[in-house]
Amino acid sequence: MKQIRNKTSRPLRISLPHGKTLHLGPSQVAQIADNAAEHPGMQKLVTEGSIEILAEGERVTGTKGPGVTHEETHGSAKSFRRGQGDR
Repeated sequence: MKQIRNKTSRPLRISLPHGKTLHLGPSQVAQIADNAAEHPGMQKLVTEGSIEILAEGERVTGTKGPGVTHEETHGSAKSFRRGQGDR
């Protein structure tokens, strides 16, 4: 599996093989099949500079600190505050 990153500030609609479509928001990362990276629509977006294709194991760097792989983002603790009021 390869990862792609939207490098633009607008959402993209990317056509994939077998008639599938990927909707990718600004600065978002998604995983695609290895053979989808050679799709002509994908190659056009790479040459335009709209997306970046990363091989498996590469780190995704962004504006929010050091690179984070997809596996490291699972299972993060969520804070929860209960409302205060009459019951």
